[in-house]
Amino acid sequence: MSRFISIAKVDHVPPGTCVTAEAQGVLVALFNVDGTFYATDNTCPHAGGPLGEGTLAGNIVTCPWHGWRFNVCTGERPENPDFKVSSCKVRIEGGEVQIAVPITF
Repeated sequence: MSRFISIAKVDHVPPGTCVTAEAQGVLVALFNVDGTFYATDNTCPHAGGPLGEGTLAGNIVTCPWHGWRFNVCTGERPENPDFKVSSCKVRIEGGEVQIAVPITF
């Protein structure tokens, strides 16, 4: 069974936005896709850009540094699924977004 920790308040991440959050010393990119939350590793595998500071369009985040795109639901890069960012389980409890720990990415 996973243990969950809070990383943000639901109302701090409106639909269609993303943020960077910290969880036990690890930076996580948190996305709100039409009210459903997803969390991935914050580091773009291309050059280390912060995905949580990217632009979210639907379920695709675009890295702010060099424009690499990732599906936040699956972690896959649409242009080349061999490149992927890790994701973790997310749940909502009491108005807070929580992710499963330990974080494995």
